[in-house]
This record gives sequence, C-alpha cells and structure tokens, in this order.
Amino acid sequence: MKLPGQEEFEVSSACENVPTGELENGPGSCPSPDGTSDTDRGDRGVPTDPLLFIQLNELLGWPQALEWRETGRWVLFEEKLEVDAGRWSVPHVPTLALPSLQKLRSLLAEGLVLLDCPAQSFLELVEQVTRVESLSPELRGQLQALLLQRPQHLIQPTGTRPCQGSAHPREASHSEEAPLKEQRQNPLRRKLPPGAEAGAVLAGELGFLVRPLGAFVRLRDPVVLGPLTEVPLPSRFFCLLLGPSTLGRGYHEMGRAMAVLLSDRQFQWSVRRASSLQDLLAALDAFLEEVTVLPPGRWDPTARIAPPKCLPSQHKRLLSQLREVKGPSAQHGALAEDRHGHWPHVPSPELQRTGRLFGGLVQDVRRKALWYTSDFLDALHPQCFSAVLYIYLATITNAITFGGLLGEATDGAQGVLESFLGTAVAGAAFCLLAGQPLTILSSTGPVLVFERLLFSFSRDYSLDYLPFRLWVGIWVATFCLALVATEASVLVRYFTRFTEEGFCALISLIFIYDAVGKMLSLTSAYPIQSPGSPAYGCFCQYPDLGGNESQWKETEPKDRDDISSMDLGLVNASLLPPPECARRGGHPRGPGCHIVPDIAFFSVLLFLTSFLIATALKHVKTSRFFPSVVRKVLGDFSSVLAMLLGCGLDSFLGLATPKLMVPSEFKPTLPGRGWLVSPFGANPWWLSVAAALPALLLSILIFMDQQITAVILNRAEYKLRKGAGFHLDLFCVAVLLLLTSVLGLPWYVSATVISLAHMDSLRRESTACVLGEPRSFLGIREQRLTGLVVFILTGASIFLAPVLKFIPMPVLYGIFLYMGVAAISSIQFTKRVQLLLMPAKHQPDLLLLRHVPLSRVHLFTAIQLACLGLLWIIKSTPAAIIFPLMLLGLVGVRKALEWVFSPQELLWLDELMPEKERNIPEKGLEPEYSLSGDTEDSELMYQPRAPEINISVN
Repeated sequence: MKLPGQEEFEVSSACENVPTGELENGPGSCPSPDGTSDTDRGDRGVPTDPLLFIQLNELLGWPQALEWRETGRWVLFEEKLEVDAGRWSVPHVPTLALPSLQKLRSLLAEGLVLLDCPAQSFLELVEQVTRVESLSPELRGQLQALLLQRPQHLIQPTGTRPCQGSAHPREASHSEEAPLKEQRQNPLRRKLPPGAEAGAVLAGELGFLVRPLGAFVRLRDPVVLGPLTEVPLPSRFFCLLLGPSTLGRGYHEMGRAMAVLLSDRQFQWSVRRASSLQDLLAALDAFLEEVTVLPPGRWDPTARIAPPKCLPSQHKRLLSQLREVKGPSAQHGALAEDRHGHWPHVPSPELQRTGRLFGGLVQDVRRKALWYTSDFLDALHPQCFSAVLYIYLATITNAITFGGLLGEATDGAQGVLESFLGTAVAGAAFCLLAGQPLTILSSTGPVLVFERLLFSFSRDYSLDYLPFRLWVGIWVATFCLALVATEASVLVRYFTRFTEEGFCALISLIFIYDAVGKMLSLTSAYPIQSPGSPAYGCFCQYPDLGGNESQWKETEPKDRDDISSMDLGLVNASLLPPPECARRGGHPRGPGCHIVPDIAFFSVLLFLTSFLIATALKHVKTSRFFPSVVRKVLGDFSSVLAMLLGCGLDSFLGLATPKLMVPSEFKPTLPGRGWLVSPFGANPWWLSVAAALPALLLSILIFMDQQITAVILNRAEYKLRKGAGFHLDLFCVAVLLLLTSVLGLPWYVSATVISLAHMDSLRRESTACVLGEPRSFLGIREQRLTGLVVFILTGASIFLAPVLKFIPMPVLYGIFLYMGVAAISSIQFTKRVQLLLMPAKHQPDLLLLRHVPLSRVHLFTAIQLACLGLLWIIKSTPAAIIFPLMLLGLVGVRKALEWVFSPQELLWLDELMPEKERNIPEKGLEPEYSLSGDTEDSELMYQPRAPEINISVN
C-alpha cells in the first residue's frame, strides 16, 4: 500500500528528514551568487515539516480525586517522569510492548478520527471530541469537565526548585487558556527550534465509561491549547485514549505507543498528509512492519537504551517500501544513487581539467572573486572572535614548538623569531589571496625533516646553508608554478584514505620520535644522579685562594669543557677537588654546602607532566564532568593550558632547566646575517643549478603535504558552499616559498592539524537540538578575517621575546609528543593495527569486520605497515633526501592494490579510485558485492561521512 505523501517523500528522500525548524542560517550565511541561500543549496529537498513535541498526560487518582499529570514527553527520544526523584529521566530510546500497538490500532479503527479539525481553542476541541453517540449527555458533560481540568507539569526553571502545576485542579474557562508564567519560563522552550509544534496524548482509566473511547484529531491550523502542554507551543495533534478500569496499565502503554508513533518522523510525515482513516492505519501498519522484537527473558525491560551517536537515514526505511511498491529495479537505482552521495558520481568543478595553460588557476580566481566581499562580511559574528583567540593560541604554540626544533636542527640558522615572523607574513598573505582561506599555514613535520636533511648535507660538504637553501626555494617555486600551469592538482582525486593515513602516520611518528629523542639527548647531557639522591645534587661553596667562591657539582663532568654547561650558568666553575660531602654523595655537611635540583630528573618530570596534562584535558571535553562550556574550554585549550602549567611548575620550583632560545632584539637568530639572503655567499656558482635536484624532491613533498591537507579540508561532509581552490592555493604557496627563501624564513604549507581546528571552531550548528540528540551541523562559517587577524596577532607576538625565553624546552617536547600521539590515534589505521594483537572474541564490532574477512583486513594493514616502515627506513638513512618521492609512491601502491583486493573490500577498507567510482553507476555492483536491503550489507552508505584524518590541534 502506498502511504500518503509517498510522492513527496520520494523526491526528498536523498536527504535526512530533518525539520527546517532546526536549521539556522545565522548572520554569517548570505545568498550565493546564483541567488540561492546556503541553506537552500545545502538542504534542497529536505521536508519542511516542523519539529513535533509530544506530551503524555495521564489520568490518575481514580476513584478518589482525579487529576491529569504529565508522565512523559518526546521529541525524538523519550523522557519519563521520575516521580519520587522529582525530575525527568535522561533521554532514551523508547521500547514498547507489541500488544499495546495492536490494541492502539484496534481502538483507532473503532474510534473517532478528525482530520483538519477547524477548532480554534481547547474548549472547541473538547466539544468536538466528546460528540460521540455512545456517550449520554450526562457522561458527555462529566467528560468535558474532566478534560478541561488543568494538568500538572514538572517544570524546572534554571536555578530554582522544581515547580509543580496547580495543586488543586480546577476547570479552565475559555479565558484561562493563555499560557501560564511557568510555561513561558520553561527552559525546554529554548531547546526547541522556532516553528516547532506540539502533540498532546491524553490517556487513562475512567470507571464510569462502559466501553473504550478513542479519538485522534489533526487540527487544520495549529493552536496553543492553554496549559495542556508544559511548553506553550501551537498544537497540531490531539489524541484521547480512555476506557474502563483494566488489569495492568493498558491505557498508559497505549498512550506511550501513540506518543512514540507521533515522534517517528516517517509516521508523522504520513499522518500530516493522511486524508482518511485508512491512510492513518496504513501508516501505523508500515510502522509495525519495521518494529524489531526483543525476545522475553533475554533483556531487562526496565533498562533504558541510550540514544545512538548517529541515527540511520530515513532513506534506508524508504527503500524497503520502494521495493514493495516499484520492485527491485527501483531499489537498485536508489542504491546506486545513494552510495555515491545521493547522485551519480560527478567530479567537483575544481578538479576538472580545462585543457588550457593556467586554466584551473583562472577558474579558481573567478570563482573566489564572487565571494570575496562576503568573505569579510560573514566574519561579523561573535563566534569568529572566540575562534581568533583559540587559533591564535594554537598558532603561537605551534610556532614556538617548531621554531625551537628548527633552531636545533639548523644550529641557530633559523629560530623562534624567524618562525613567528614567517608565520605572520606567509599566513596573512595566504588568508588574503588563497582559494581556501580557512587553511592555516604552518611548519609541518615532513618539511622540518627536509630542512634538517638539507642542513646536514650543507654541513657535511662545507656549503653555505642559507644561500643553498635560497636556490632550492627558487627551484621549488618554479616547479610548483609548473604544476599549477599544467593543472596537476586534479591528481588529488587519487589521494585516498590509504595515502592520507600513510602520510598522517609518518607525521605522527616524526613528532613522537623527535620529542622522545630530544629528551633522551637532554638526559645524556645532564644525567640523572645516583639512587642515593635521585632528585638533587650537592653543590659546595667555599672561598678559594683569591677570596672568590667556587662551586663543585657532585656529578663530575666528562671533561674540562663540560663544566660550565653542566653548572648551567652558576657563578663560577672550578676544577678544585670536591669537598668531603660531595665525595661521599651525602647531604651537605658544612656551611658552604647547599642543594640544587637535578636538571635531568625534573626535565623528564616536566616532559611527562605537560604530555599527561594535555592528554587529560583533551579527554575532559568528551567526559561527563563539568558543564559543557567548561569542558569545551578545557578541551580546546588543552595544549596551551598544559604549557602554562608546565611553565608555572618550572618557575615555582626555580628549576634551571634548558629554556627556549629567543633573540633579545628584532634581528635574525644567526649572528652577522641580514634579512635578505645572498644568492651565492661562499658557494660555487654551479650549485644554483645543482639545487634543482633536491628542489624537485621538495616540490613533491610540498605538493603532497599541501594537497592532502586541501583534500581533507574540502570534503563534502563539511558542507562548504564557497568551493575550493586547489590551483590557487598551490600558486600562493609557491609565491610564498620564494618570499620566505629570500628572507631566510621557514617554509610553510597547509597544516592539517591547526586547519581542522580552525574549521571546527567555526562550525555552524542549529540553535536548538532535540533532547538526547546532538545539534545539527549546518556547515562552516567561511570567511577570511579570522585567519588574517590570527596572523596579525602572531606577528605582534614577536615582541613577546622577553616572556618566551622562560618556556622550558622539556615542556615543548611534551606538547610535541602529545600532538603526535593524538594524531596517530585518530586514524582507522591505528585501530586496524590494534586488531592484529586482539583475539577475535575481544575485537570491537567494527562495520568493516562484518563485511571483510579478518585475514584480508590484516593483509591490508600489513601492506600499510610495510609502506610506513619503508618510508621510515629511507628517512633514517643517507638516502633520506628521496623520501618525498616515496610518499608519492603510496599512490602507486594503492593503485596496485586493485589487483589484490576486490572493489567491495576496498570500499570498506579504503575508497575507490575515480575510474572505479565512474563505473559503478553505469554497471552497478556485481552480484558478489551487491548490497541487499534484507541484510546488514547496506550499512556503509548510511554511515555519516567523516573526515578520514580528524585531528584536533589539541
């Protein structure tokens, strides 16, 4: 049987049935150049039905004092009134007894059904419902008086005690149907979107009724029914279920069943368009066909099922009906359409070749020019101010961390000052001119590795590093411009999850290895002292022959040159023999002896403390502790707070740990050089040509690093409405590479970590959300101003040098370790590696394990591990200069996997290559991979598409 409204539902079924009342454009959204708003473009075809709030009022107290009491409420999930506790339960998935649905169907089939009732008040509605021939005039009057009694609600205003309704129920006259004060102050009202409607279900037992009385009413025009519902919303549906006393709570369960039906969006869709009783019963029958029955004795009926993290699409429920109405062919067509994003695969316009020189760049410029004015106007929103603070702190944290590591990697040729200045100049220019201004430019792990390799090569062959680096940068800019001219950016379509995970895992391991390696080198320079005094060393002071004080540390230095470094700048270091107390390794024994902290011990302590604090604060964001605002602040600023706490601990204990080296004035870190790098210096002229070879390898690395990040940021699930700019972004990066090479500043590309955090801080969400359901994601507030302001503030932070020099290096290493661990733990590759160590019975219920044999999953993971191991080996050998070429080889390896794995397996383990995607809509999946609606095989296409590498900056 075809449900009412089936035609409209088929048109709009490509999207989730989300009421438009939950959506908000916000000040940042504006009409697109083609005249359609972002909401219209992003949610075209979504049903326009408003959200429905359902309330169950139960008749209690028979036969003594009858009263109506609200005992349950629904939006999408159920909340029960916990009478003894005086509060509402947590939202949970409602469970029903099958007989209650069957009894409800019988009662509706024999009862009164009014569709498009013209009642304009609750009094008129009650008169319409009680016009039943089975009721005598006397019973009708008693029933009307009973229905007009004011119900009791449990309303909990913020900051006050729960407020009950009237303790003495009385009849509400027609003039008393205005909303009560406690209704208007109900906090629940703010959680419901504008335009929401109400549905009231009244159920109970009445001794004076001889036979059951059932009525279902759909009002033609929704109207506020006075104090009937706890929230003063216009009511669209009204259901009355009354009858004589029975054993058990039959009418209570029937009332719950009716409320659950109305909370089901597909049933609600059909009932809104029903024209007769048969249509209403058909919608109920369709609901019964999809009911899942739990066997008795196998579960606890009193248990409450928590709401799922993500709900299945209503499209899946439609397919089963299409199979009955139109046959398997209609379902197959819908499957092919839905699997590929609801429409046949069409490459995005940014990744289509034009066949002209710089054709892609010209199209990107024209496309982004239409939005340039709105890129600044859309930033006029309070959310952007908080995003600026968040990303500014993350950016300077990153600049400090990478600046310190870069200074060590280049022996001071570049440092923190160059990191701040380069970040400010390159980042601000990119935000003004790039195709995707949400991207944050920064130093990255792979580029840092290449800088270290280039410096080592220059040092080993006695070359002048900065001039050599300048020619490498000139060649890299030339090669990148050639890639832009030939529209090479369209190749990013071949960057699947296999390539992204390999790249992300390599970056993460570089972070972890460098952080741990630096700490080990620190403990080697300042070894932890003997177990007899694990945390302190003994220094003794006494006058020497000249009357000056001399010092001796208990741990002897390796040679005469190491003494001053191990004393860490104390007053004077001498090679006089140590006093007796130092030789014995005991505590100070004389007036000239005192204790100072062990450098290595406390450095390790700061290192672990900053790492653990950052990790703990990040997990607070998803915990149940503290209010949501506090959790968000602690989670978003975990690395910043960890750094501040580490610095505070170091300052409080007065530790002489190694600190960040920052110039005391605005000049290059390397003494004796100016801001412009000489093209040749001490290098021979032919080196300017030979630099093309390492530049070619760096160009591959820059292209991979930049474009993989661009692919992740421009995925469809982020609902970006202004389009991407792959060619324009690469052009800007090439020009900025040339500029930073001339100035001797670090090289910058798009940073995945901070860019994703930037986008996350600009998420647009619905102003109201269903109880128990997360807020609806509407997209990203796309603009240029937040990034521009962040980089301007970063440039101004150059003058914070007097403060930055107090940051301990172990704290920075701890933050660096945290970033690596957080990144590698966020990818599917890590979960599949863990499966290698788990017995089958302890493995999590991952969807891919339902559809791909475990041996094939292990084979895919082993291939990824082998590729990652090969990359790491090459990076760690003298051939490390070619490791960017091996990154490009990941794409070739992924292409070769099509000979090893079937398309169905790759669809679950990775993604399909563009050629395979184009073939599926034409031929469909082969029978061995077909997705049947009767099995679990169709789950993949209803899973929410999330970014493959979803890393938070913290």
